Amino acid sequence: MAGTALVVGTSGIVGSATAQLLATEGWAVHGLARRPLPQPGVTPVAADLQDPAGLAAALAGVAPDAVFIATWSRQASEAENIRVNGAMVRNLLDALRPAGSVRHVALVTGLKHYLGPFEAYGQGVLPQTPFREEQARLDVENFYYAQEDEVFEAAARDGFGWSVHRPHTIIGKAVGNAMNMGTTLAAYAVLCRETGRPFRFPGSAVQWHGLTDMTDARLLARHMLWATTTPAARDQAFNVVNGDVFRWSWMWGRIADWFGVKAEEFDGVVRPLETQMADDAGLWREIAARHGLAEPELTRLASPWHTDADLGRPIEVVTDMGKSRRLGFTAYQPTDDAFYALFETLRADRLIP
Repeated sequence: MAGTALVVGTSGIVGSATAQLLATEGWAVHGLARRPLPQPGVTPVAADLQDPAGLAAALAGVAPDAVFIATWSRQASEAENIRVNGAMVRNLLDALRPAGSVRHVALVTGLKHYLGPFEAYGQGVLPQTPFREEQARLDVENFYYAQEDEVFEAAARDGFGWSVHRPHTIIGKAVGNAMNMGTTLAAYAVLCRETGRPFRFPGSAVQWHGLTDMTDARLLARHMLWATTTPAARDQAFNVVNGDVFRWSWMWGRIADWFGVKAEEFDGVVRPLETQMADDAGLWREIAARHGLAEPELTRLASPWHTDADLGRPIEVVTDMGKSRRLGFTAYQPTDDAFYALFETLRADRLIP
């Protein structure tokens, strides 16, 4: 049954997809961001989660039944990630407490729950793959754990239900997003096509040959709505991926074909995109001017550092979806189709030629 929703992070990949889904499903949607973008059916709320007083003022009069938290702030160290991102969740739930309206809070984290934070990513003793929700937290500080703990504490105090959603790398549209593999690869492919540079896989042999999976933002939005409206999903943590698995040795050629470039055969050498694209800002501005693109700043579209982290991992990553399936969530999204849909949207919105 539709109600009133507050989506936090509507300028990002997940938040925008979630707000769009809820609006089409008949919810009254409030979309919070520091600089919210216009979105059909969404009432914008401009606020900074690090400013408790300003946040409380911005949310005065907003009484959501469901809250969807799909944002974070990258800091220089994991200690700062924990301090800042934990406080952001705490400030949000504190600001909503006076209304007493919240029935459910859905929090988006990710597979760093199993793989470790940026400072210790893929290092040490990791859980066996495929990752399953019952696997214990790693013995390492992690801002995802801090965010969860803030939700758990507020839920115990205020009586609302919760769900935690752990996607793998997310495919979806956002401009200015800190973690955006799909648009990064699109920009890289365009640069290769426009300059004649080889379209080379930037990552590790393990990622090229091994199995992996990903998460379409639209499917993640459906998963959060399902958990919010399904009593059996209350107070549960879930993995959420598309449902297929693939090897980058197969996917790389499919992406290349979509852009009309030739995929170079992987030679085992890691060539990070952060290095390959380091000097491309000026070139992108030229391409944007030539094709009349809407965004001339490459840094607003591409996040090479994040794509390198995923594609350079020394371990195979596959995610189990059995828990959601047993409780009735059966949505499935082929990952190559998710990439194609994103690329078509980027082209329609004049973000790539």
